[in-house]
Amino acid sequence: MNEIIEELKIEKMIYEIRGKQVMLDSDLAKLYQCKNGTKEINQAVKNNLEKFPERFSWKLTDEEAKYFLVKNFDQKTERRGGRYKEPRVFTEQGVAMLATILKSKIAIEVSIRIMDAFVAMRKYIGNNLIEQQYINHLVIEHEDKIKLLETSFEKLETKKNEIYFNGQIYDAYSKILDILSEAKEEIIIIDGYADKSVLDMIRNTKVKVILIIKNCGNLKEQDIIKYQEQYDNLKIIYDTSFHDRYIILDKKVFYHCGASLNHAGSKTFSLNKLEDKIVKRSLLEKLQK
Repeated sequence: MNEIIEELKIEKMIYEIRGKQVMLDSDLAKLYQCKNGTKEINQAVKNNLEKFPERFSWKLTDEEAKYFLVKNFDQKTERRGGRYKEPRVFTEQGVAMLATILKSKIAIEVSIRIMDAFVAMRKYIGNNLIEQQYINHLVIEHEDKIKLLETSFEKLETKKNEIYFNGQIYDAYSKILDILSEAKEEIIIIDGYADKSVLDMIRNTKVKVILIIKNCGNLKEQDIIKYQEQYDNLKIIYDTSFHDRYIILDKKVFYHCGASLNHAGSKTFSLNKLEDKIVKRSLLEKLQK
């Protein structure tokens, strides 16, 4: 008998429905070794309805049953004869009352084990509730610190290096605009082959822009003149000593761009945020000279 009970693991047959710990009529029928299965259990309840108020036992509603059976184990419908049927459930008090009605030796022995299982489950839930309350208290007490940590992690998780493939023209263009919008006082763009599309990118910025290009680059003098007649945020510097492209924000944030801004996305290229302090300082020194 003990081997049968041990094999069935009563604790795993206890579920929470409507905020109460309950057992299914089908599981009780197995434990009590009822020859007619749930029919015997439900007949016992039917013959003694006054002993089973709803706080002791009830039948799940159609909606509850469908949700419960699907959530916990689909094969439960098969064990009920292959037909969908609303289970009856029993609370701890309902199980105890059922044992007194069935009046078999097996029912009494099993009921004792079931009561022990209910007690064990209550203790387990109680301990977890205490732990959860303790955690909740810590969260409330240190909410500001937790938010600060979350913000720090979000910053760490922000993509520093990105790659764009052939055809990702808008994605690359949009990313460059996002980078430019981060500047508070000044933007330095080093791009020897920049053309008037770069002017389109910077015309709505509210900060000073220094554009370093080659004298024989794609940006025509007429483009610059027309731009500066309307906008006053641009300074042009001609320099042929730079091969790579860079975007520098407020002399603090540095990006290395593998393609000219006007060709970004037309071929595969990388856009990397520079973090090495020596590299950034060397680049600034080069700019100052």
